[in-house]
Amino acid sequence: MTALAISLPPSSHFIYIPVVLVIGIVVGFMLGAKATRDEIALGQKKAAEHQARMAERAARRAVASSDTAEK
Repeated sequence: MTALAISLPPSSHFIYIPVVLVIGIVVGFMLGAKATRDEIALGQKKAAEHQARMAERAARRAVASSDTAEK
């Protein structure tokens, strides 16, 4: 019966693997932060558009009620 030769990985793995892991975390953090900023900006834009629509509706209602009051 032959024994399988299991040896330790080379010492470069003890440097390479953590460095790649840290680089992945940093890149993921940067992309996630950008996506979050984009989502917040989109939400603010939608809120501003909604507020403008509501102000326009209120103005139309005010004009319509003043027109009916004059008649």
